[in-house]
Amino acid sequence: MILRGKVRTDWPARLGRGEMLARNERPRVLIHAVSVGEVNAIRGLVDRLLNDRMKPEVVVSVTTDTGLARAQSLYGNRCSVVRTPFDFSFAVRRWLDRVEPDLLVLVELELWPTMTLLATSRGLPVVVVNGRLSDRSVKRYRRVRSLVRGMFARAELVLAQNRVYADRFVELGAGEVLVTGNMKWDSIAMRDTVMGVDQLAEELGIPADAPVIVAGSTEPGEEVLLRDALPDGVRLLIAPRKPEWFAGVAANLPHCVRRTSRVQGTADTRFYLLDTIGELGMAYARADVVVMGRSFGRLYGSDPIEPASLGKPVVIGPRVADFRDVVEAFVAGGGIVQIEAADLKVTLAQLMADRSRRSDIAERARAVIRAEQGGTGRTAEVLLAMLSSRA
Repeated sequence: MILRGKVRTDWPARLGRGEMLARNERPRVLIHAVSVGEVNAIRGLVDRLLNDRMKPEVVVSVTTDTGLARAQSLYGNRCSVVRTPFDFSFAVRRWLDRVEPDLLVLVELELWPTMTLLATSRGLPVVVVNGRLSDRSVKRYRRVRSLVRGMFARAELVLAQNRVYADRFVELGAGEVLVTGNMKWDSIAMRDTVMGVDQLAEELGIPADAPVIVAGSTEPGEEVLLRDALPDGVRLLIAPRKPEWFAGVAANLPHCVRRTSRVQGTADTRFYLLDTIGELGMAYARADVVVMGRSFGRLYGSDPIEPASLGKPVVIGPRVADFRDVVEAFVAGGGIVQIEAADLKVTLAQLMADRSRRSDIAERARAVIRAEQGGTGRTAEVLLAMLSSRA
């Protein structure tokens, strides 16, 4: 945290302190989502739980600053939103004492040794939803299998995204594992626009008729690749994945207009930096083509579902280990363009010149999303059944 400039934070909450949540007779579900991606993925699940006839309370707990801000904007008027503490016994104990849940739900792979140990010692069921064990994660866990087996075994139930992930959870010690599908396919409703998109473009100074490529969740260095591949007459709106990368990205884009500067671009402006949190959906809605970041550099991909759901053609690189099954589904359905970095310049020029091809890719992507949906409903039914049995 010191090295990344994140040492200024709400330390009491990270050590388990905070407001006591008053209990009533309604069952309470504590959902832990680490950051923005997981917070977005549980949108449909939170809705399904809150609207059930049991009317369970939902508490959303988040680790990162950006995730916490996103959770407060999405759920703050319907649910309690708290910070997930460090995995120290005294901190986790305080956290559980404050929330007093009836069910602890961990999103994707948020299993922690102390958290799971203290939860099970209280008779609190631990459930992993949207379970995912990437190639990198399973390799790391295999090296220390004897140390983590107990942690995996303490999960009463794992609801995995697919059979490959399910088998990996079993291998590492999880007991009951079911395949319920990837909730991220359900997390975003298909729509043609996003509220606020016109205001965003106007405040940045992007003309209404200007062709725009939006690069989402990029890593350092990809802005240079995109800068050099940008077709003539096209503008680039780029959104780095992490705030600490903003300044470095801006330095590599000549005369870049930053969103937070509140300065409008001119007719000659080609580069815009989205250095805010929570506006990426609006940026995608303004795009003619979307390029997914963290897929052309050293990292492991970004989720292409949101821009695809908005009817945008998506270009993605070869580095997609963290979203391999999602990208493979899109590729199989012809709903994404996956290329090497060397092909980016030619591919972007061709797509920007061919509206028909862009529309065809976008429609195929939406067909893939529709075919893959349903994981949220299956997950909600399992959790509600567990709450009912405990009641």
